[in-house]
Parts: sequence; C-alpha cells; structure tokens
Amino acid sequence: MKRSTIIVLVLVILSILFVGGCNTYNNLVSKRNEVDNKWADVQSQYQRRLDLIPNLVKTVKGYADFEKSTLQAVVEARAKATSINVTADNLDEATIAKINAQMGNVNSALSRLLAVVENYPNLKADQNFLKLQDELAGTENRIAVARDNFNEVVKLYNNACQRFPAVIFASILGFKSKPYFKADEGAEKAPKVEF
Repeated sequence: MKRSTIIVLVLVILSILFVGGCNTYNNLVSKRNEVDNKWADVQSQYQRRLDLIPNLVKTVKGYADFEKSTLQAVVEARAKATSINVTADNLDEATIAKINAQMGNVNSALSRLLAVVENYPNLKADQNFLKLQDELAGTENRIAVARDNFNEVVKLYNNACQRFPAVIFASILGFKSKPYFKADEGAEKAPKVEF
C-alpha cells in the first residue's frame, strides 16, 4: 500500500472515531441532564408535600386541642426532611436511603396525625381540612409518578453508559451509573388501617 493511502485510511478511521466519540459524548450528556431534570421533579414533589404540612398542622390546631407530641412529630419530621440538600451530582445509594428514611418519617408522622384527627368529626368535615387531605393525596401520587419517571431515565442513562462502545467513552469521560429509587424495606406489605 502506498503511504498516502495509509494516511488517508488513518485519517478516515480517526474521523469516524472522533465523530462517534462526539455523538456518544453528546448522547451521554443529554441522558445525564434528563436524569438531573427528573431528580429535580422528585425534589419538587417532596417540597410540595413539605409545604402543605404547615397548613395542615395549622388547620388541625385550630380545631383540635389534642396531644401536642403528634403535631410536634410532624413539624420535626418536616424540619429534618428540609435539611437534606441533594443534587443529582451527589446522588448515590446512601443518599437515596437517607432521603427515603426522612420521607418515611414524614409519612409516619402524617399518618399518626391523620389517625388522631379521626376523633374530631367537625375537623373531618371541614372544607379546608378536606382540601388539604386531597392535596396531600394528590402530592403522594405525584411523588410516585416522579420517582417512576426518575427510575425510567436512570435506566436509559445507565444503559447508555454501559453499552458497547459507549462504555469506553463513558469510562474515559467520567460518566458513572446512577442509582435507582427503591421501595422501603417492608413496603410490599399493605398497611393495616383500623378505626
């Protein structure tokens, strides 16, 4: 082979690698940004829940003079949950577990609050309270959807990072797999509700 033919072949191969590398890099960046966006959606729904809690507590306080520890538990759980500052960049299994634990504490405190409210028929019929209860239920559904959407884009991103030949570029360029949201331990068992 002539030297000029070899040079042309090498240039063609390098061009293909460069273009392929650029496309792979751009694809990985797009998928990482989608993961970041969906994580922001999850955080937004968590914030919505936390923003509703003071209104719920205020409404309940206005009607019921009951065990202060129940209200205090809700307020404290909300405060702890708002103290966590997580971005998609520092998201890992331990951080997700910590977030799930704090949100579990919020769920538990809200459940206790709503159980105590059962003893107050006037409160249960109050439009403000009913509206807040509906808002919380809607928020819980939005959180579930946001988590599902997050897990879906994490799957797409992780697939993009782990498939050949992108795995080569991903490892060189520092793209790492992201963790999924997982259900809390024991979540597969339905809670018992008794009145």
